Amino acid sequence: RLTGQQQEINSLMQRKSAVDEENARLKREFGNLNRKFKDKRQELKDTEECARKKEEQNRLVIKNLEEENKGLNICCADLLSDLEKLRKQEAQWKREKSGNDARIKNLETDLAETREQIKSLHSIYRNLSSQVAVKQEELFQKDCDVVRAK
Repeated sequence: RLTGQQQEINSLMQRKSAVDEENARLKREFGNLNRKFKDKRQELKDTEECARKKEEQNRLVIKNLEEENKGLNICCADLLSDLEKLRKQEAQWKREKSGNDARIKNLETDLAETREQIKSLHSIYRNLSSQVAVKQEELFQKDCDVVRAK
């Protein structure tokens, strides 16, 4: 009986030793898993912090871009307003130029007509001057005749 009990004790001791080894292995594995878990948890925290910082940076970039866009929209509106004013001014200048061109054409026509009138009047003046010279000659002859007659 003692031998059976001894064998049972030996068997139990072997099982206890195997269980102790398994426990030690499981504790090591648990420790390793626990370290990995802590590392992953820290990695997750770091990743979340990085994502939060990126998100904040993106919000700032978006805010700055929106502000810049507002400024550009105002600038664009001002430029469109200036363009509209310049187009109206151009249309006004074209109307004025058209009016001035018409006046210039009328003045050129009037000038050409005036030149023709001057030529005609100059011709009449020469004819009258010639007639005056003839009449003066006739008058001079008559004066001479009168003096001779006296």
